Amino acid sequence: MIIAEISIVPLGEGTSISRFVRIASNELKRTEMKIFPGPMSTSIEAEALDDLLLAVKAAHEAVINAGAKRVVTTLKIDDRRDKKATMKTKMDAVK
Repeated sequence: MIIAEISIVPLGEGTSISRFVRIASNELKRTEMKIFPGPMSTSIEAEALDDLLLAVKAAHEAVINAGAKRVVTTLKIDDRRDKKATMKTKMDAVK
């Protein structure tokens, strides 16, 4: 299981970018992956790296297609292969 963190930030669009965040979030929700929006980034569970990368690309491009002239996308990937890990198991481990 892959757990990833994504942040998509349009530059030069003023101090409020909630419109673009909504667009990116809606694009991610179209996938079969589990999405957990947070105040600074979004966490994603994916079965396959290719699926994750396609979803990130689609969200990034959706923000550009919405009118952003410059977009910075940050992606952090935790690809654990020794045992099944989910967002829930990671959170439970620190409780």
